[in-house]
Amino acid sequence: MSNKPNIFKIHKDGYLFICIFAIVTAIFSVTWEPLGWIGFILTLWCVYFFRDPDRVVPIGNYITSPADGLISKISTTSLPQELNIGDQKVVCISIFLNIFDTHVNRVPADGEIKKLLYHPGKFFNASLDKASIHNERNHVVMKLKNNNIIVFTQIAGLIARRIVCSLEEKQKVAAGERYGIIRFGSRVDVYLPAGEKPLVLVGQRVRAGETILAELGSSLDLKGQIK
Repeated sequence: MSNKPNIFKIHKDGYLFICIFAIVTAIFSVTWEPLGWIGFILTLWCVYFFRDPDRVVPIGNYITSPADGLISKISTTSLPQELNIGDQKVVCISIFLNIFDTHVNRVPADGEIKKLLYHPGKFFNASLDKASIHNERNHVVMKLKNNNIIVFTQIAGLIARRIVCSLEEKQKVAAGERYGIIRFGSRVDVYLPAGEKPLVLVGQRVRAGETILAELGSSLDLKGQIK
């Protein structure tokens, strides 16, 4: 085991915002000292928001959480129609991220990216059911090593105005890899492979790359759905 200290890391997308907050704080300090203190606190929060901690990914045939946050809903539903990959019923796990959660997103399992679909939309509160179909969102369709399909979706929220995803189609990825971030407050939906059962509960807090959402083993083979 490494003896290196766990150094506080910042996501690369955060440096610009931290600089902006710091510059505004300096201006506020010259204008009126109490405003400067408010700006200083907000700058510290900005640094905290863009933190990018290392995670210990469990070894095994698992689907791990792609985001930190609270399990707000677990439901049986169809895959998003806009993906055109079938209408079979699967379990969808919704993870709500507040403005204090780590917002760096991580790949939930080993596999290959088969399809990316960005959909512009509105900015309702991400905890609402209608956010899945009305809000700005970015779908990722991934084929697992056993040829089953998993879909995970970044959804912008009431405050969030920017979805960042670094993945590319045909890219091979590993569980726990960083793949994006949503600024500032958001939601991530995970559509498990058909037949898989969740190992988490509504109201449970999860950590990206570490919390196990499901254990693979009983999924139906969907390899014919995506070419």
